[in-house]
Amino acid sequence: MRALLVTHGTRGDVQPFLALAVALRKRGHEAVLAAPESYAQEAAERDVEFATLGEGPNRLMNDPVIQEAIEGGYRGVRGKITAVRTTQRIKPLMVDVLHDVGAAARASRADVVVHTPGIPAQHVAEMLGVPAVLAALQPGWVPTSEFACPMVPLSRLPRALNRATYLTVAATLRVYAGIATQWRMTELGLPRRRGSHDVLHDADGNDRLVLQAFSRHITPIASDWPESVHTTGFWYLPAVASWIPPERLTRFLNDGPAPVYIGFGSMAGRNSRKTAATVADAVRQAGVRAVVATGWGGIAADTGTDDVLVIDQAPHDWLLPRVSAVVHHGGGGTTGAALAAGRPQVVCPFVADQPHWANRMHAVGVAPPPLRQKELTADQLAAALRLATGDAAMRQRAEQLGLQIRTENGADAAVDALEHII
Repeated sequence: MRALLVTHGTRGDVQPFLALAVALRKRGHEAVLAAPESYAQEAAERDVEFATLGEGPNRLMNDPVIQEAIEGGYRGVRGKITAVRTTQRIKPLMVDVLHDVGAAARASRADVVVHTPGIPAQHVAEMLGVPAVLAALQPGWVPTSEFACPMVPLSRLPRALNRATYLTVAATLRVYAGIATQWRMTELGLPRRRGSHDVLHDADGNDRLVLQAFSRHITPIASDWPESVHTTGFWYLPAVASWIPPERLTRFLNDGPAPVYIGFGSMAGRNSRKTAATVADAVRQAGVRAVVATGWGGIAADTGTDDVLVIDQAPHDWLLPRVSAVVHHGGGGTTGAALAAGRPQVVCPFVADQPHWANRMHAVGVAPPPLRQKELTADQLAAALRLATGDAAMRQRAEQLGLQIRTENGADAAVDALEHII
């Protein structure tokens, strides 16, 4: 099998696909990862063939409108206006990304295309005459009548309305249908076709294979999903044995009780310095030590203290098992890493699927109630830190759940499913 894996976005969107590429190669298959250029080096380090996609919407991470969307979560009338403005900024950048996807597909010699919902690579699969497989890194793409769409922030609804809530998520894909149709016709040489933007069904109306890259222990599985839907478990990238931690990180970990880890990934609000002050105050109030990652911005490397070590980054699979609790933004990748580490969590979500993961971490007993970033206070965070580090039942539950998560081998299960259709 030769697979073209197409994804875009930040680390949480790309790293699971790199994990799938590694799993495919381990089983004797070939894989080409098509992703933003900034991840080419990581692919090379894993000896994974790489096709470069432009950074596209990634360039907008510091755009004021995008920051407003991250902080507000598209809530209320103002949120809807922000959503429209966000779309207007993203559309032109997506044109260049789609152009690169087409070029990658022509050069790939692939016999299967695996893609995220946000990149309509089912069109290039149709051009190549090969199956398209949807890879869902979060729930909410496959409708069910059993529960409402997890990515739609709604109060409890009558069961009869559950399936309708998935139309909201489907609508987010239709926003880009116009540029996708133009790309399909002018660059890929395909005719306009009814249903071509449906990521769940092929041209004949048959169910496409859907690989849900998260755990059944975390997110409910619907009995009315078709057999083509496989919930595999999280896709973890194998650890790099050659990685050596900085001496100051090793020394900090060894010089006292296990610290908490605090990092918000690629999410950076407009008030990141205020967030930094809130975090520092909460750490002091809670009486804990902390390793703070600067990926979320706002903290300079020289702002650490005896009880706070500020680092750029460190592999989650190495660092998180060595801490007492994990404070994060609720991205699927960080959530999965914290689960695998078997550590209690404090989740401070911004937007998109993050509230879902935050709610699920609380529901399964490994985290206090979520703390929305926009409303985060030092007192709230300190109380959550004390609970996450001091509650023996929560710690035991996290350890037990971590063992279940680690035994799923999600990337291998995904390869199993792909082998059955090729």
